[in-house]
Amino acid sequence: MKLRQHFGAVSWESQTIQGQWQHEGVVYRDDLVRVFVDVADTAENRRFFLQFKEEVKGDFHQLDIWLTSYPIDVL
Repeated sequence: MKLRQHFGAVSWESQTIQGQWQHEGVVYRDDLVRVFVDVADTAENRRFFLQFKEEVKGDFHQLDIWLTSYPIDVL
């Protein structure tokens, strides 16, 4: 997986999240998964994820894909 190759680790939930959404009058159904990568908040990593998002959108033929980030403190 590209994320493990780039960052050295990746995690994901085995649970599938199902959803529906509508675009231009057509209802679509999704089977979603959550993937986690803990990385430093750097400009380089943000650029990587912006590029990764575009690649994944194309791979899965999506209009958009949400990537979210959260600051965390590791103590």
